Amino acid sequence: MQRIVNRVLLGLTGLALIVVGGSVLAVGLGSRWPTWWIHDDRHDVLLSDAERTHYRDAGWWWPTVLAVLAALVLLSLWWLAAVLRRRRLTEVLVDTGDGEGALLRGRAMENAVAGEVARQEGVARARVTLTGRRASPEARVQLLLQPHASPGETLARLTTEALTNARDSAGLKSLPTEVDLRAVKHRAERVN
Repeated sequence: MQRIVNRVLLGLTGLALIVVGGSVLAVGLGSRWPTWWIHDDRHDVLLSDAERTHYRDAGWWWPTVLAVLAALVLLSLWWLAAVLRRRRLTEVLVDTGDGEGALLRGRAMENAVAGEVARQEGVARARVTLTGRRASPEARVQLLLQPHASPGETLARLTTEALTNARDSAGLKSLPTEVDLRAVKHRAERVN
C-alpha cells in the first residue's frame, strides 16, 4: 500500500510540475493561452502587485496561508518518515511458555530459513526477509531456481520443511509468506 501511495503522490506532483512549467515555457515562447490561465502574455509576471497585495488587509488571509503551508510540511514529513522507515523486522518474539518470552534476532531467523532452503535440490540461491510485527512476523522469500528445478516441488518443500521448521522453532501460530520464484538464466541446450 505504501508503494502505491508513494508512486501516486510522486506521479501527481510530477504531472502538476510538468503542466505548470510547460505552460510557463509555452507562454514565454509566444503561445496563446486562455485568459483564465495564470499567464496571458510572454511579458506577464506570475503575481502582479495587485494580486500580491489584494488580501493583505483581510484577517483570514495569512492564517490560511500559514495553515496550508504547515499542513504541506507535516504531510511531507509524514511521507519522508514512511519512506525512510525500516521495513525489515529486527526481532521476533518467541513464546517460551513461562509468560516472559524471548527475543530472536530477525537476521538469525532469516539466515536459518535461507540456509535450509538453499540446501534443497534445485535452488541456486535463497533470500529471506522478515517484515511485520515482532509477535506476528511475515516472510518474503526470493528463490533463484536451477534450470531443471520443478517450481511446484520446490515450493512444496519450502512450505512443508523450511517454513514449518521456522514457525515451530519460534513458537509462532502462523508465518504468512510471499514467495518469488525466478529461474537462473542459462543458454539453451543443444538437442541431437
